[in-house]
Amino acid sequence: MMKYPKPLKAGSKIAITAFSAGVPAAMHARLDNALDYLAQQGFELEVGECLRDNHNYVSADVKTRANELLGYLLDDTIDAIMPPWGGAIAMDLLTLLNWEKLAHAQPKWLIGFSDVSTLLSAVTCKLGWASVHATNLMQLNVHQQDALTVGLFNHLRRAPNDSFTQFPSTHFEAEPLNFVDFPDAGFNLSASTQWRILANGNHRQQFAGRLLGGCLDIHMLLAGTEYFDLDAFSQAHPDESIILYFENGEMPPAAYYRALQSINLRGWFSKVAGVLIGRNPEPLAKDSDWTHLDALQNVFTGCDFPVLYDVDIGHQAPNLTLINGAYAEVTVGDTFSITQTLI
Repeated sequence: MMKYPKPLKAGSKIAITAFSAGVPAAMHARLDNALDYLAQQGFELEVGECLRDNHNYVSADVKTRANELLGYLLDDTIDAIMPPWGGAIAMDLLTLLNWEKLAHAQPKWLIGFSDVSTLLSAVTCKLGWASVHATNLMQLNVHQQDALTVGLFNHLRRAPNDSFTQFPSTHFEAEPLNFVDFPDAGFNLSASTQWRILANGNHRQQFAGRLLGGCLDIHMLLAGTEYFDLDAFSQAHPDESIILYFENGEMPPAAYYRALQSINLRGWFSKVAGVLIGRNPEPLAKDSDWTHLDALQNVFTGCDFPVLYDVDIGHQAPNLTLINGAYAEVTVGDTFSITQTLI
């Protein structure tokens, strides 16, 4: 059984800690803006020491970051933990957390994407906690009113056994605004969204399974470890399929192909009912005749499951709220939708 944290409500306490990259001084105005947004939603905030600095990719030394995160994970007055954003080396913390103690702690919502997903997968695979791949804290703003972003905390207010449905955004952010110059800006939603289904020979109109995934850049490295173990996750849900989802942080097409193929060679795609792939930032493909779509075709052509791509997942906002461990039903066709049930 998945362990779902308590539904959020007015007065719930959210801890803010940068267990990967911290926030440099030039971005403090934006950080304060995002914290104000959480307070306006009625949440109590616990702001950590690992936050308002960034040096060599991190907010503080690894032991300080690990101890602060562990303290929040073990503190049962904390209802959720939300880093400001991702980074590069959250994997530093994985062996420093006391997983035996955490196994007896009350689950907390851990929220974010990019390098945050390193810890999302770890708490889901090792502890059985549901975790939340969604908008990062630094993207939250009173001026940002698209349905996917605004829906985040509404979904986390739901009780176990509840369901919610999300649809594709209408537009996405191809070129983000500079938060240094515009600390109160919302997303620059200027490009039309179109989820697509890969022409890989499969035309199934609906599929279902437990969600698991995150940033491919790190998950290709963690795959098969105890921190991202699809075999163990599958064994914990023996009568259900899996829906894997991935987004690309920094990989051009050839590296992207190798990352997906490394998952394929482990046999993991044989366990899935379908795969969701986030949008690939266009600048990553400018120096190559081979595209990210070519990479997808090379990995997935002939597979007997649907592959959706250009989905609202990852570094081109907005983001779906995808709950690792939740049971999801995906509808494909003229209208796409994802319904998640907290069971």
